[in-house]
Parts: sequence; structure tokens; C-alpha cells
Amino acid sequence: MAGTAEVAAVAELTAAESGMQGIRARRSGTFAARTGMAEWLFRLLAGIALMVAATSAYSAPKTLLVLGDSLSAEYGLERGKGWAKLLEQRLQQNKVEAVVVNSSISGDTTIGGRNRLPALLEKNKPDVLVIELGSNDALRGLPIKTTQDNLQSMIDLARKNKAQVLLVGMQMPPNYGADYTRRFSDMFQNLAKQNKASLVPFFMDGIAADLDLFQADRIHPNERAQPMLLDNVWPHLKPLVGLK
Repeated sequence: MAGTAEVAAVAELTAAESGMQGIRARRSGTFAARTGMAEWLFRLLAGIALMVAATSAYSAPKTLLVLGDSLSAEYGLERGKGWAKLLEQRLQQNKVEAVVVNSSISGDTTIGGRNRLPALLEKNKPDVLVIELGSNDALRGLPIKTTQDNLQSMIDLARKNKAQVLLVGMQMPPNYGADYTRRFSDMFQNLAKQNKASLVPFFMDGIAADLDLFQADRIHPNERAQPMLLDNVWPHLKPLVGLK
């Protein structure tokens, strides 16, 4: 009888232990399932957050600031006919939500642009800064080194304010002398290379030699030339606004 009782007791203990193991297994399975669900939910929410952030960054309107002289200030043109205004329209046609702030002033030099830029950056907070300055420096006989230093300062200031830079290159006519015209043109290329900035090699390409594309003063491009100016800028600007 004693042996039978002992066997029964062992059987009860075994059954109890098996029951506890089953409970522990079920609890462990439930915990694992809950942990797996929590990890999945976390990943899902993180993915959604990244998608929202990416969408917001892509869809947020961009601001382009044009800092130029009379070539960009619609000198002698009907308002709204200049290349900078046409740029805003082309961006819209390419489904780029953007505002073009044209802060160009006829007769402006790199010194004037350099002095005006801090306030313009603070006010507009541009994503892209288009610098179209330097021609009036040459017309006024300013040293190329001075022009270069001013352009470099503007590039540095733009970068400090997290704005991409598009430098618009110009060339001087042959009567300025071969050495001067070469050094003036090289200045833009060197600045772009040193700063890894985008460059329009020659703003007036395809226009400078055609008098029919100029106003009566033979200095400022007329309305017909404005789309051509934009075409010279566009290929170098597109990557800065997310277009291929």
C-alpha cells in the first residue's frame, strides 16, 4: 500500500509540474507574441514618421532668392516679363512649388550685393541663392580680386544659412583686353570649382552677339531675350530644386 501511495504522489507531482510548465510556456508564448507585436508596431510607426517627414520635405515650398543687377531687375521691360518671373512660371509647370524672390537692383555691384545679402537671407530664408553680379564691377573698373572676394563672402554667407548657391557667370567684351576678359571669366569658374557650387558658364550665351536681342541701348537684353536667359540658367538650377 505504501508503494502504491508513493507512486500516486509522484504521479500527482509530475502532473502538477507538467501543468506549471504548460502555464509557463503559455505565458512565455504570450510575452513573445506581445513583444513581437510591440516591435512591429514600433517599426510601423517609425516608418510612417519617416514617410511623413520625407513627404513634408518634398512638398514644402522652396524659396529662391535672385540677387542680381539690371540683367535680372527687368530693366527697360514691362513688369513680369523678365527671366526671373519666367523662372517662377517654369517651376510651376514642372510641379515644383516655389517662390522666386527677385531682389535685383539695376546698377548693383558685388559690394552692394554683399551688403544687402544678410538682411535678405534673414527675411527670406532661401533654399537657393542665385548670384548674378559682377558685370557692373568691371564697368566701374573695380579690381577682379575685389569682385572675387565679395562673391566668395556671399557664397560663404549663403552656405552658413543653409542655402545652395547658383553662380551666374559673365564675360566682358574684347575691348577690355584679352588678359582682363580671360581673368574675369575664369573668376566665376574658379569660384564655382573651389566652392563646389553650381555655375551658369555664361549668362548671355547665344544673346551677346545678336543685336536684335537687345534694347536700344545695346546693353540690356530685350523681352525676346528673356526666355533665352532662362534657358541658360535652367539646366544648372534644376538639380538644386530636385529636378533631373
